[in-house]
Amino acid sequence: MSIPSGASMHITIRLQFQKDLVSFGDIATAIGKAGGDIVGIDVISSSKTHTVRDITVSAFDTKHCNLIIDMLKKIQGVKVVHVSDRTFLMHIGGKIEMKSKIPIKTRDDLSRVYTPGVARVCTAIAEDPTKAYSLTIKRNTVAVVSDGTAVLGLGDIGPHAAMPVMEGKAMLFKQLAGVDAFPICLDTKDTEEIIQIVKAIAPAFGGINLEDISAPRCFEIEERLKKELDIPVFHDDQHGTAVVLLAGLLNALKIVGKKLEDIKVVVTGIGAAGIACTKILLAAGVRNIIGVDRTGAIHRGVDYENPYWIEYAQMTNPDNLSGTLSDVIEGADVFIGVSAPGILTVEDVKKMAKDPIVFAMANPVPEIDPELAEPYVRVMATGRSDYPNQINNVLCFPGIFRGALDCRAKEINEEMKLAAAQAIASVVTDEELNETYIIPSVFNNKVAERVREAVMKAAYRTGVARKEAIAPTE
Repeated sequence: MSIPSGASMHITIRLQFQKDLVSFGDIATAIGKAGGDIVGIDVISSSKTHTVRDITVSAFDTKHCNLIIDMLKKIQGVKVVHVSDRTFLMHIGGKIEMKSKIPIKTRDDLSRVYTPGVARVCTAIAEDPTKAYSLTIKRNTVAVVSDGTAVLGLGDIGPHAAMPVMEGKAMLFKQLAGVDAFPICLDTKDTEEIIQIVKAIAPAFGGINLEDISAPRCFEIEERLKKELDIPVFHDDQHGTAVVLLAGLLNALKIVGKKLEDIKVVVTGIGAAGIACTKILLAAGVRNIIGVDRTGAIHRGVDYENPYWIEYAQMTNPDNLSGTLSDVIEGADVFIGVSAPGILTVEDVKKMAKDPIVFAMANPVPEIDPELAEPYVRVMATGRSDYPNQINNVLCFPGIFRGALDCRAKEINEEMKLAAAQAIASVVTDEELNETYIIPSVFNNKVAERVREAVMKAAYRTGVARKEAIAPTE
């Protein structure tokens, strides 16, 4: 079989081998023939007859790891004792924990943090519920809520399997914006039940981040919770993607010298992310957007079973075009993919307008191979970290919640999302801007703070902030 290139994972293989039958050189040769690279060796034990070593090997993916392990098992005198994956090791026991801010060292400390002293604090909140923001964790805590029905590219894997993703999200909230987030994975797919559960736990939280809930249920869940709660509710798969997409597009358009109101945009994948991307582009000033899904271009005059597609048809496709992606992409300035691998061809790209912009965000395999598209595309972006211009929600949600919490916003509205997109785009200076750098890195420490400031200004400007402004917002 062919050996893939571009290692992306490491495994540590514990081997026991007989000294009289095999040498370490034999083992290294076998790993090399399987296409693995040895990056670390640790001697665990050694006797006159046997040696036990941990060998850390870089590989491309799980299949490649299995190939290396199978090759080692075939060597006479070698026993594979254990295989550990550094990614799995990071998840043992979970990735987050709860820590106290105040140590309890004396009986007096105990009486203040718990009974009887805490009763006075409870009474104060009962008399004025807004004091929960100053006297509890509410003001800085977000619930990351999922039912596990649309996790990454894995689909409906259930609430237990969704937990590692939600824990990771909580880590990013904390590291990038200082927000305390807690993963809550619900063992129900019932829309009404999810809504009622989230409403019931809302008193403990200052915001709700909905995550990895499948469409179209996610639309109703978010819409209902926004109406029935007085704290920000944000479905990141929809709006986080949309915000970062717009940020990248604003900078890409600077490079090609085009304006939002003049461009033709084709969007593939009219689900949660596709609809949200379309709405934010329309709000930003784009006039001509055509959505394409499995049935072709979405247009007026068709009685779609999906009610959201009927609504979508009313607000897009001004010329009411029909047909396949290849039919409607002719003359398009921008392609946005939140759909499936390989659906955009080189021939399709050649039909686009001069200096085409392609955002192929299907992950892990984009709508078109970036290397195939490169000769024909002026600006290319994907959802992957191993290509330039990664469209990553991490650029959005920490800062947008930080701003919403700090001004105690009732909601995250369209103006706040637009402000967040503009703030992300502004981190890339005119001197830095080029075809392979239209969006800042997720590790750029300016992003979260700039998003926070912009979101707060928009919240005050639109009247959804409940905390008195300390400094001018303009």
